[in-house]
Amino acid sequence: MSSNATHPVQVSDHDFEQTVLKSDRPVLVDFWAAWCGPCRALGPVIESLADQYAGKAVVAKVDVDANQQVAMKYGIRSIPTVLLFDKGKVVDTFVGVRPRGDYESSLRRRLPATA
Repeated sequence: MSSNATHPVQVSDHDFEQTVLKSDRPVLVDFWAAWCGPCRALGPVIESLADQYAGKAVVAKVDVDANQQVAMKYGIRSIPTVLLFDKGKVVDTFVGVRPRGDYESSLRRRLPATA
């Protein structure tokens, strides 16, 4: 059953617009890098959010070392930074590792009441 687990979508400079900005669902984007300790600590939280909100929201990760254009466009200066997009706009920003509930409450506010 675990092989069916939903993982965060890996997003690049090339598919960011299509995957994030044009999504019909809210998109939580984790800007991270492999060398970043706090980013690695946040990883399991992001993965569990991807599972929990599968079909309701998109949970994505952007490696800032490999995708500097997107990171620069959104002014990512420290990582981890998590941005919540809704209808192509940034509606919430989290800098540093935050409690899981912060991400969850932000996502829930953007979901339709029936979700």
